[in-house]
Formats: sequence, C-alpha cells, structure tokens
Amino acid sequence: MDIKKLQTLVVDALEDVKGQDIVLFDTTNLTSLFDRIAVVSGTSNRQTKALAASVRDKVKEAGGDVVGLEGEDTGEWVLVDLGDMIVHIMQPAIRQYYRLEEIWGEKPVKLGAAKRKSSAEAQEADAAPKTKSKHLAATQEQPEVKPVRERKPAAKKAAAEGTTAAKKPAAKKIPTGATVKVAVPKAAAADAAAAKAAKAATTKRLAKAAAPAADAAPVKKVIRRAVKKAAE
Repeated sequence: MDIKKLQTLVVDALEDVKGQDIVLFDTTNLTSLFDRIAVVSGTSNRQTKALAASVRDKVKEAGGDVVGLEGEDTGEWVLVDLGDMIVHIMQPAIRQYYRLEEIWGEKPVKLGAAKRKSSAEAQEADAAPKTKSKHLAATQEQPEVKPVRERKPAAKKAAAEGTTAAKKPAAKKIPTGATVKVAVPKAAAADAAAAKAAKAATTKRLAKAAAPAADAAPVKKVIRRAVKKAAE
C-alpha cells in the first residue's frame, strides 16, 4: 500500500475514536525499518484499545497488512505495526515519560497533507471557495486608509482665509572679517552729551577767570626816589 494512503487511513481511524494530540513523523532519513511513525494519546485503557482496534480494522478493510499488535493486555501503551508505519497509542503519563517526539520528531508531517485521500478530491478541495468567518476581524474587509497630511498652524489659517502665509525675510549674511557698527543706546548717548557740555562750561569758566578784565584801567607804578640829604 502507498505510504501516503496508509498514513491517511491511520489518521482517519484515530480521529474516529477521538484520539488526542495526534502527531505524524517522516522517518525515512532516520531508519530503514519504517517510513512513518504516529503517536497519539488515549485517556484510558479502554480508549487506547479502541484506537488500536480502529487502526487495525481500517487498514485491513483497505487491503493493508497488520504485522503485529502489542500492549493490548494493559492498555497503557499499545503498538500497532503496519510494516511501513508504526503507530504508538499511549496514555498521557506514559507519553510524557518516554517522549518519543524527541527521538523521531526530526521531520513532522502536517496532518492536513496526510489526510488528502486522492488527487481528484484534493483538487476539488483547492478549487472550492473558502468560507470566511464573519466574527473574525482578520477576515472582514477593511476600509481603505488614506494618508493624512498635517499642516502647520500658519498655513492652515492662511488656507481658511484664502491667503498665503507671509514668509519671513531671510537674514542677511555678514561676510567674514567685516566691521559691524553697533548703534549706541539712547541713555549712553545722553550721558555722553551731558558730560561734554559740563566739560565745556568748566573750561570756559576757568578761561574767563584767568583772563584780565578788558575795561580795567592799567595799573600805574609809582617810583619814589629817596633823596639823600647832604651831610652837614
């Protein structure tokens, strides 16, 4: 039997009896004894036995070979040997203890691909339109989002008034090494003018005091001569 058809039969048989945590691995690169390995959990001894029986019956009905079946007496771990495929049916505690996924889980097989029964059915399934759930936001049509252009306050005001915003004149560039004249403050200029006027008044007053009066009469010098009397 083709390995793809065999793995499809096994997965369907396990799902019919509500097998939990079904995983399927491709072991062609790990061993030459078998090509596939399946691991599934059963909640009780009764369910593990029912899972094994479902796999055995479905494979036999399809014309496949069942090489062996072990572990039915306890039901904790039931192994179904199908030649090219091994099925491990385990209770959760046993499965967690042995961790077969870490040994054989190098190349997992997706269950969706494993359950394709024929190429005709697969093509029909792919061609059929997929229904979208209406309550999921991801499947709903989203409105087209348009970019928002932000405007500066001056431009927005000018647009509302129908005028263009006045642009500030660009500052003049001063060449390197040029002498820049700075205006003197008004208070400093007033102080300098008052000081200059006071200095001029003082100079004028001193000059006037030092110069002789123009209308003053010239001073006459009187020279008295001493007359010596002749000695008698």
